[in-house]
Amino acid sequence: MGARVLERFPAGAPRGSWPAEEYAAARRAQGEPATVVMDLKSDTFLVVVPTRDED
Repeated sequence: MGARVLERFPAGAPRGSWPAEEYAAARRAQGEPATVVMDLKSDTFLVVVPTRDED
């Protein structure tokens, strides 16, 4: 199973992960199973939703 990135937020922002968490919460309110993950390589918070890999 993979994931699709909906939005990216810089980790160095003054509010930290809050914008990403707020965005994910809004997506969840619309029925998408959005979560926030940290991409250490790019120092970015990612809002992702799971996708099914087609065989």
